[in-house]
Amino acid sequence: MRYRQPSACGQWLRQLAATFLLALCAVVPLSAQTANPTITFHSTEEDADVTLNPGDAQTVAAPCELTFRANVDTEGSAYTNYTCEWRLYRIDEGEDKALLTRFDPDMSYTLTRSGGYGAKLYVTFVSADADTVEYESETFSITISESKLTCPDGFSPNGDGINDVFNIESQSIVKLSGAIFNRWGKKLHTFTLDNLQQGWDGRQGGNYVKDGVYMLSIDAIGSDGLHYKIKKAINVLKGFNETDETTTSN
Repeated sequence: MRYRQPSACGQWLRQLAATFLLALCAVVPLSAQTANPTITFHSTEEDADVTLNPGDAQTVAAPCELTFRANVDTEGSAYTNYTCEWRLYRIDEGEDKALLTRFDPDMSYTLTRSGGYGAKLYVTFVSADADTVEYESETFSITISESKLTCPDGFSPNGDGINDVFNIESQSIVKLSGAIFNRWGKKLHTFTLDNLQQGWDGRQGGNYVKDGVYMLSIDAIGSDGLHYKIKKAINVLKGFNETDETTTSN
């Protein structure tokens, strides 16, 4: 097999192409400018912070405070200047009717209305000679669940580890006020959104209340607009112990 020597013209073209590629890589490193956006919120169910990446989908309860971070990186890039644009929108209305548009790399926003939401980050990178590179993230998908509010009929704060606390089950409640009263109308405990998850341990002023019937009053609004007005009697039974119950059969 005979080897054919490249022509002088062919060698010159290959050298020119190699020089051009080296110059291009030296001036504009490939993928040097980037963004790694995240959205973080605190999950009451998991009692932990949850971080979403582009393309992730999550269902959460309201009110939900979202923290948006662009995480832009331009190290080693000629495109050192950039502008960010966050868009948050309801899925049923579309991105063109954005609920929120912000130009800060980092921001916070609280969702209180049930339904599906989308969020995207746009970044425009600009070089010293005014060349631009555009970045568009995948969609973050967030669904705010519909509301729920239920209250038990009583509890037994006797320290047996079973039903010791009066807990109100709630989901996506955005406004709430409530209290427990004795038969004479004296307020024994106050419920707010901030202390709702703690429940009531059956004490007033550090001491357990007596066994008996007490009144619960709750006024709340859910993420879906539902208005909850609950007034009911609840039973406090410190003397009741489930572990003492026995079942007999013939």
